[in-house]
Parts: sequence; structure tokens; C-alpha cells
Amino acid sequence: MLPAQVNRLTVEEAADRYVELVRAKTVTGALSPATAEVYARDVATFVRLAGPGRVLDDLTGEDVDAVLLAFARKPDERRGGADRDPGPAGQGGEPGGGLQSAASQARFRRSVSALFRHAAATGWVQLDPMRTSSVTARERGGLRAERRALTKEQAEGLIAAARSPAAPAPEDRPRRRDQRTEARDALIVLMLATLGPRVSELVRANVDDFSTNDGVRYWRIFGKGGTTRDVPLPRDVATALDAYLAVRPEGRERAALLLSWRGNRLARGDVQAVIDRVRRAVEPGRRRAVTPHGLRHTTATHLLADGTDMDAVRRILGHSDLSTLGRYRDELPGELEVAMGHHPLLRDGGQDRS
Repeated sequence: MLPAQVNRLTVEEAADRYVELVRAKTVTGALSPATAEVYARDVATFVRLAGPGRVLDDLTGEDVDAVLLAFARKPDERRGGADRDPGPAGQGGEPGGGLQSAASQARFRRSVSALFRHAAATGWVQLDPMRTSSVTARERGGLRAERRALTKEQAEGLIAAARSPAAPAPEDRPRRRDQRTEARDALIVLMLATLGPRVSELVRANVDDFSTNDGVRYWRIFGKGGTTRDVPLPRDVATALDAYLAVRPEGRERAALLLSWRGNRLARGDVQAVIDRVRRAVEPGRRRAVTPHGLRHTTATHLLADGTDMDAVRRILGHSDLSTLGRYRDELPGELEVAMGHHPLLRDGGQDRS
């Protein structure tokens, strides 16, 4: 159904109104400030690539395709790319395309889609041009290896290294007793690999978020959009939590769970440094680079591969929709062979009953 009258706003005017609405949602808790800023950044990029003075309702599916392709060729500044912007779509981008990861392209497309859904609902466009857009990001095979799930052997190697810290690597500087962080690092790796929290949820965790009920330890996780979920801790993780709390330093951040040896709450970037430090102690045959998000993939992949109920995995990860799990379920080497080797219709040994 077409709107009775279209409000012919420019791309820049529509974007400004939309971003203002998105940021207002952080006040009610419908969106986290970090998520709102991601939307705002992507919409600002869309304005630059589409052309701020163009009328939003004049954009077609082909125009959107041009924007998405220009974004894909845009250097990723987080990886030290060039500072130049490709400029309005259709005027050429940086040479050597494909500089944005598949995950970044998919995120940008979702942000633009959300903008046009709002535009269609409020009468800024007659038809949503995203319906006729054909450009999509490369599928999961294009993700960087460190963002994908670890195999069982790799995950077990990382967990073993975290629980039984080896001697410091040669490049590590000696640390005083009050600077030792092995108990904290073990807890971080165990929580990421077995519970799969978002890194933002992990660094926001407070000591008071943990409770015990009928002998089971629970972590109340404050997730996206003001949601909360109570996740039971595996026994080994609960033990690691107790071990860390026994040596946790006192500092200015009295409420924060994860502290630096100076007593400051850990930042998101600190978590990657912890993973990298633990990874150096893994035996070479099982060592592989991984990000906190890759460990979130690892949790989902191995819980689902082990036959855990999909809805339980959804609740552990903090998703509102089961369909989202498809983005976190990676393939495991040999899993098809295992599935066919234990086929439910042939478990009687394949004997002929005739």
C-alpha cells in the first residue's frame, strides 16, 4: 500500500531525522548506545556514498546496489586503510576492491535496510528500494579465519592453556606478584569459549551479577536492547570464577568483575590481548588466532553439534530469534562423516530383517 503523500526529503535530511530517532531509543533502553552509534555511523556513510542532496524517494534498487558496491570497495580504516572516501556512488572508489569484510558489508546492508523500512513506514519513500537490490555480501566463507569457530581440538587447547598457564613466553616481560593475571585470564577464556557472551557483555559484568541458586551459579547478563538473561555456569567456570574472586585486586572500579592489575575495568581491546597471551601457550598443533566473536561462534557451533536444543542455545547467546543462530553455526571438519557413520536409521547394525 502506497503512502497518501510522499515527503520528499533529501538523503541527508532523512538520515538526520532517522539517526535522531535511533539515538532517542537509547533513553528507553530499546537500543544500547554502542548499537545506536553503529547505526549512526553506517547511515552517515550511506549519505556520503549516495549523495546528501539527492531526494531519498528518487533512489532506485540500482542506486542502492551502487552504494553497497562502493562501500565494499571502501578501505576499512580499522585495518589502517587509506583515509580517502570513495565519494558518491557511481563516481568510482578506491582501487583493489573487497577491502571491507563480509561481516562489515552485511552489517552496513542491515543498517541501510533499517533506514528504508522506517522511510517507507513514515512516507519518505513510495517503495523500499532494498526490495529490488541485488548486491549481497560474500557468505560465511569470506569471514576472516579468526572470526570463525575453533575446532574441538583448538578450543580444548586454548582452554587447557588458560587453566594451566605455562611459563611466560620469551617476549613477555617479567611481572611482579601483584601484576599476575592468570586467574583472571583463565576466567575470561572459559567464559567466552563456553558461554559465548558478547565482548561488550563481558566487560560490563559486575561482581553482583553472579548469584547462587540451589547450588548452581548463575550469571545475569545485561544484553542488547536492555534485555537480561540468567545463564548457569558450568562447574569448571564457577570454579574459575571463585579462584579469580579470591585474588581479584581492589581498585577504583569496585563493582566491575574484570579488572586490570591497576584496578581499572577492562576495555574491549584488553580482552583480545588476554586471548592472544593465552594462545601463545597453546601447543603449535592446536594453536589458531581467534577473536572474542570467534569464541562466541565456537560456543554456538559446539553446543549445536553436540545436540543441544536450539532454543536453549538461543537463550544462552541472548538472541530473540532462532533464525539468527544460522550466522553463528560454523562447519566442523568431519562432522558429515560422523553424522553418516551414526545414522539413526542404521543403528541396528544394518542387519537384514526380511
